[in-house]
Amino acid sequence: MAERSVSSLGIVSRNFLFCLFVTTSVVFILSWFFVLRSTSRPSFIDHSLLPNSKLFATGGDNGDSATRGENEVEPSIGNRSILVDNDEEEESPRENAKSDVKCNTRDSVALDQQRENKLVLKVFMYDLSPEFHFGLLDWKARGNSVWPDIQTKIPDYPGGLNLQHSIEYWLTLDLLASELPNPPNARSAIRVRNISEADIIFVPFFSSLCYNRYSRTDPHQKKTKNKLLQEKLVRFLTAQKEWKRSGGCDHLIVAHHPNSLLDARTKLWPATFILSDFGRYPPNIANVEKDVIAPYKHVIGSYVDDSSDFDSRPTLLYFQGAIYRKDGGFVRQELYYLLKDEKDVHFAFGSVQKDGIKKATQGMHSSKFCLNIAGDTPSSNRLFDAIASHCVPVIISDEIELPYEDVLDYSQFCIFVRTGDALKEKFLMNLIQSIKKDEWTRMWQKLKEVENFYEFQYPSKESDAVQMIWQAVARKVPAIRLKLHKSSRFSRSLVHSERGLNSIPSPNNFW
Repeated sequence: MAERSVSSLGIVSRNFLFCLFVTTSVVFILSWFFVLRSTSRPSFIDHSLLPNSKLFATGGDNGDSATRGENEVEPSIGNRSILVDNDEEEESPRENAKSDVKCNTRDSVALDQQRENKLVLKVFMYDLSPEFHFGLLDWKARGNSVWPDIQTKIPDYPGGLNLQHSIEYWLTLDLLASELPNPPNARSAIRVRNISEADIIFVPFFSSLCYNRYSRTDPHQKKTKNKLLQEKLVRFLTAQKEWKRSGGCDHLIVAHHPNSLLDARTKLWPATFILSDFGRYPPNIANVEKDVIAPYKHVIGSYVDDSSDFDSRPTLLYFQGAIYRKDGGFVRQELYYLLKDEKDVHFAFGSVQKDGIKKATQGMHSSKFCLNIAGDTPSSNRLFDAIASHCVPVIISDEIELPYEDVLDYSQFCIFVRTGDALKEKFLMNLIQSIKKDEWTRMWQKLKEVENFYEFQYPSKESDAVQMIWQAVARKVPAIRLKLHKSSRFSRSLVHSERGLNSIPSPNNFW
């Protein structure tokens, strides 16, 4: 019996020692793992070796990246529609002030960091025939010249409503200016002649101007000039080795007018489009992941030396424009009947005819809030007229897409209202009237801070609309390169398997 007890104790002792050894070993290994992790930071890629590595930057440790800004948005006092719709109690003035400071600080940090990390975008631009660009402005080329001598004279762009979609004109001028002997100091993009150095390939087709001027049928032609030029452009681009190599995904095409490039868009869809919105595009042709939203050029004049305040702007809510619209624009008609008899509200039909722009300028400059309502498409020039007037925009457009929204928080200077809420009796008036002087003043000051982001001019200046658009394009470059790199994974295998092929297949074969 004693021997059995001794034997049992021996077994227990050996099991205990084995468990103790295993536990000690695990603790020892884990301790070394944490020590090594705390003293070094693994780096699998040397980003300094990547071409144009700053285009891949998402912000340093001390700043907020654009993605973080999107995912960690704090409620702001400017987004009143959300507060009212959720029936939440208003924060105290002190809490509101803290929230406002945080949001403003985050916006400033994001924009400052973007400028600091900004790398000049390298753009290859096709030397297209003048019939695709300045020839549409009645400019006549001399000899073999493709481009006007912008040091001598810049061809004028037609005024009126044509100007609101003139984005391709300003971007083309900016690229031409980058080749001057003494180019302007502020640069977000330069033209390069070696396509292997380029981040993006720009197609200088003035598509909006072509639609506005040449979309009516000539009695002596079966097709309009607008359609003929689109067909010619498609034939040219799809025949280029650059297009074949990438499938077009590294090309940049401006189609800012909703009806511009109407026939060619279904053939050129792999390219990155610069658009005003996605109202007339199916998602497989255009979407926010692939394309860039650019602002309209505001038609009314900027409010220079604005010394107005809450009390000196007598009109509470202002709208002047076309009231009866098709598609999503039915809401304008409904709102007209809801608001036309409200005190301190101006809601009237207007156009550019008979001093319409002058009257709109006066009206917006003397109003606290300006309505931006969806029309035939989700966006309109009225938003950018309101920003230029420092009249706080009230946006009623559920499908609207906004320029630079990955780096800019519009709720700091705009009021967003869902269409369904806006059409409720008294909802909109109660919301607007609840915004008091201090809150309106903060939004008015913010409008003055951001208005430069929407100014088109030549030569371009730091952080104006031209440079902000180029920077938005630069932020698309990493995704474009990702597509190209992934599409070329099996190119060698495909070439080997398809006998008789002497070149690498187009990425279209892989997609």
